[in-house]
Amino acid sequence: MKVVFVNPPFKAEHGKFARENRSAAITRSGTLYYPLWLIYAAAVCEADGFDVSFLDAPAKPMGEGESLEWIAGHGGGEARLFVLDTSTPSIYSDIAFGDRLKELYPSAFVMLVGTHPSALPEETILNCRAVDAVARHEFDYTVRDVARALRDGADPLSVDGLTYRDGEGGAASNPDYPYITDLDRIPWAAPFVKEHLNHRDYFFAASAYPEIQIFTGRGCPARCAFCVYPQTMHGHRYRVRSIADVIGEVEYIRDNFSDVKEIVIEDDTFTINKKRTMEFCDEMIARGLNKRFRWLCNARVNLDYETMKRMKEAGCKLIIPGIESGSQEILDNIRKGTTVEQVRRYVAAAKKAGLAIHACYMVGNKGETKETMQRTLDFALELNTDTAQFYPLLPFPGTEHWRWYKEAGYIKGDYSDYVKEDGTINSLVELPNLSSEEMVEFCDEARRKYYWRPRYILHRLRVGLTDPEDLKRSLKAFGRIRGFLFKSGGKRHA
Repeated sequence: MKVVFVNPPFKAEHGKFARENRSAAITRSGTLYYPLWLIYAAAVCEADGFDVSFLDAPAKPMGEGESLEWIAGHGGGEARLFVLDTSTPSIYSDIAFGDRLKELYPSAFVMLVGTHPSALPEETILNCRAVDAVARHEFDYTVRDVARALRDGADPLSVDGLTYRDGEGGAASNPDYPYITDLDRIPWAAPFVKEHLNHRDYFFAASAYPEIQIFTGRGCPARCAFCVYPQTMHGHRYRVRSIADVIGEVEYIRDNFSDVKEIVIEDDTFTINKKRTMEFCDEMIARGLNKRFRWLCNARVNLDYETMKRMKEAGCKLIIPGIESGSQEILDNIRKGTTVEQVRRYVAAAKKAGLAIHACYMVGNKGETKETMQRTLDFALELNTDTAQFYPLLPFPGTEHWRWYKEAGYIKGDYSDYVKEDGTINSLVELPNLSSEEMVEFCDEARRKYYWRPRYILHRLRVGLTDPEDLKRSLKAFGRIRGFLFKSGGKRHA
């Protein structure tokens, strides 16, 4: 039985829309994430014996017409099930594309997955004209069980994890599908990428090119009020693959992707368990994989120097912390669970260990003022990490921040306003003492001040002289963002 997985087209005329970014948009740096959650679900179905086709339209990028032609030429007419990824900024377009597929292939079952329908399942399905159902939260086994039901002549609408129209103008929801605890049962992403995608279509601005992305776990125990994936998809319990399973996939990448230079570990909190992190590093070293690959990961600011040093020995080049703000009041307001002094110690330890840092900052959080924004910029300049990003907050449905901002009346616009006409990230939060335009202009000015410093430029040149891959990465990313660094009128290009 044919199952077609689709990462739908969106604003293809402007570039590659990164639907799985934590803030989905066409990025200034050209970063495009692999659609890994859709890949895992497709790999589960393929391992269960289904004939799978997979279209990642933004990776090419393809528009609607090209995407429909591709689907028609890759088994669309035989498909019994279509599975479409979604995001909040693209949700209206995603729904329309799903409805169009149902019109073209009326005997097929069409379902939507992702963070947005997980957060607002009833609203999403009732906005559809023809889509059959949406899946909530982790959808790997929900999709598989829908495919099994269609194959076996059972009712697909009986599967746990689905929300669908009830026939009386409303919506009905089955019980949640339990979170997956044995992640070693989920097939590796890398073999699926090898067979169905082109890894050179993807780019991560902080890594060497080409890179490949994997997850070694799901969920995040932190309670940050803004973070969308733990609150809508994977929950707050960090469930992990065995180190043997992870290393097995790394070895597969070594043996099957001769040109891949870096592995991006996308777990929200890869380093949360020191013992497991050290075990991973020990295996990378013991098997010589640290000589073959560089790698990077997200790492909270409670990471200690001993672990950082071992990570460096194991091939880690860069860590990515969500620092968010230089104001302790703001950090407390967003339930970050960190302190400004903790961040200082973390950055000092990472520099001592020889690890580069890509620091993430955001403005527009609860309690934000012009003064706290300036404090964040001053803090970023003081820390002087390898790279930094500054973004206005986007409160996504399903998060604590979204509920608070919605109730307070601080969100202006609808889902289509989460990105600008050109697909780049927008700001739609209007605080009583701070406008969205002021936040966007601040972020643009912060980038210029951060990256256009003689001290920083000299640092990049020094690093590039000793690390040619870093120089190539920097030049490629700089080539993409230079226009944004030098333009004025920041509100046009956030």
